[in-house]
Amino acid sequence: MSLWRFDYRPHDGFVAPARDTAQLWRLLMGLVLAAAIFVALSRMMISTVFSVLEPGARAALATDGTTGQTAGGTLLLLLQLGLLSVTAALVVIMVHKRRPATLIGPVGLATRQFVAVLSMMALLTLALWLLPPYDFGDPLERNMSLGRWMLLLPVALLAVLIQTSAEEVFFRGYIQQQLAARFRSPLVWMLLPAGLFGVGHYLPETAGSNATTIALWATVFGLLMADLTARSGTLGPAIAVHFANNISAMVLTGTPDEMSGLALYVLPFGVGDEAQMAAWLPAEFGFMLVMWLAARLAIRA
Repeated sequence: MSLWRFDYRPHDGFVAPARDTAQLWRLLMGLVLAAAIFVALSRMMISTVFSVLEPGARAALATDGTTGQTAGGTLLLLLQLGLLSVTAALVVIMVHKRRPATLIGPVGLATRQFVAVLSMMALLTLALWLLPPYDFGDPLERNMSLGRWMLLLPVALLAVLIQTSAEEVFFRGYIQQQLAARFRSPLVWMLLPAGLFGVGHYLPETAGSNATTIALWATVFGLLMADLTARSGTLGPAIAVHFANNISAMVLTGTPDEMSGLALYVLPFGVGDEAQMAAWLPAEFGFMLVMWLAARLAIRA
């Protein structure tokens, strides 16, 4: 199959489990219920974590948990987002009367595709790190010692995998499946989940004038993940790309003012540095497109 071919026949099998309960009222009910479940689970998780901490540590984590500038704060945010998978599972059981595993596609195939795409992402990331350094204006800054980073690495990898898998299960699994079961046009089942994903990344209070561009980046990322899902028939490739992207952005090199608590290095500027972020975002768009093309290459027949 050509790298540029948009053959979405595998998507039919991915969507098939959702066809029996494809009514729009079920999807709307499911989204409302999902919001309520996610809020309830988040409060339960945070209350449980805080209950075992000393008052001083509790206050510090409450602050760090809004920005992710410490390891504990980043882990808390990642695991909270991981609750989206539990939320989606409960919604499909309660509203759509189907098994949560159907949100992923054939599990064996999804696993093989995940491994193939993640291997490609690892080679791509290694190649980019071996290239001459990017011009950040100043060198990358060490965020923590190598020993501490290595100690945190297994937990960081697991937390990022939980977070990225959960977001793909909710947006490309639940929402995309249900929309595609009701509407044949990709303009509906690709654009709507991607748009919601982009809205979730619109943060004008921290990104300033770049907030719209960052939200657009997330929307385009959602569209590309929808394409990989439709082309492969499982969530495996999308989870692999999302996982690799977030490892690069949170565990290898982060921004000092957002989700940097697990990063070995941080950029010499933060999300709030509007001019430097605006200059860097085109490179982020380019890297995203290269990752998408590499994933397509990995899953081609």
